[in-house]
Amino acid sequence: MKVKHIASAILAATFVAACSGPKSTVPQELTLKDAVGDQFLIGTAVNVRQVAGKDTNATNIVKHHFNAIVAENCMKMEELHPSEDVYDFKAADDFVKFGEENGLTMTGHVLIWHSQCPEWFCVDKNGKNVSPEVLKQRMKDHIYTIVNHFKGKLKGWDVVNEAIVEDGSYRKSKFYEILGEEFIPLAFQYAHEADSTIELYYNDYGMDNPGRREGVVKLIRSLKEKGLRIDAVGMQGHMGMDYPKIEEFEKSMLAFAAEGVKVMITEWDMSALPTVSRTANISDTIAFKKALNPYPDALPDSVSQAWNARMKQFFELFEKHADIVDRVTAWGVTDGDSWKNGFPIRGRKDYPLLFDRNYQPKPFITEMIKEKETNTPQ
Repeated sequence: MKVKHIASAILAATFVAACSGPKSTVPQELTLKDAVGDQFLIGTAVNVRQVAGKDTNATNIVKHHFNAIVAENCMKMEELHPSEDVYDFKAADDFVKFGEENGLTMTGHVLIWHSQCPEWFCVDKNGKNVSPEVLKQRMKDHIYTIVNHFKGKLKGWDVVNEAIVEDGSYRKSKFYEILGEEFIPLAFQYAHEADSTIELYYNDYGMDNPGRREGVVKLIRSLKEKGLRIDAVGMQGHMGMDYPKIEEFEKSMLAFAAEGVKVMITEWDMSALPTVSRTANISDTIAFKKALNPYPDALPDSVSQAWNARMKQFFELFEKHADIVDRVTAWGVTDGDSWKNGFPIRGRKDYPLLFDRNYQPKPFITEMIKEKETNTPQ
């Protein structure tokens, strides 16, 4: 019996020693932000439910895997400034508090945008366009108030969003109708005056388009010629399985960087569904809807593999040019959050984001993390 007790004691002591020694340290699970490292910020758009903790799994993903966030909606014009004498900062303040509590870098989105702009902003009480002087003052008051409210809390602002169209000309928005090309430099001027320390960005989609590329290059040069700051261009990464061409997207990245600004990949998502264009030849509505929503239950393995391979190609492009890329931001946390669901038809189900509906990372993300783990000394 004594021998058994002694043997047990030795085994127990050995176990304790082994557990308390340096070799017992359990390697911490690496995350997406670990895999990215210091190449650039890796971010996501968050919604009010996630900020409020009503989607706990998604909130935990944000805290665990990302180091930057942008508000999906609560900082847009109609949300913050619904009527001329009313500002509503409640949801946006909650967003900022969430970011501060979790050590996340935050970007403001967006100061001036023709879409989701409150109806009153560009017209008078009779619904007619206001004068240039009135619109300038409204822009100044809006930008000064918003930027000052969040002063010292954000890294930068998307100052103007989606103002250049495919041929490089200006979008014929209310801002353009009333002020012409001047509205963009005015917005950048007002933002800088409100906070000279904050970074200022121009953000747009379809940036692989040569016409828009040249239009944005001209815009950057024009702002700089006027002595105005522009720190980065946000290239919205709304993609599909057949667009954009990687080579054209890369050309735009390099063209913007050549003008002395950083590049940010914003609003990144990639539809896994076939790109379908509705034309006059499509007479069968049921067939058309089926073509738009081919995978209502699950994504076929072959499509998933192709999607992951293409997403990885683009991520490798961002890493290739990490010297000019400041941030990469997904437009939503999981597939279930995406605006692509239900668009352009109700019930449409897509699979465009980095995490699936079960809150699991997509294979190309898992692969990136495993590669980092393999190359990390234990």
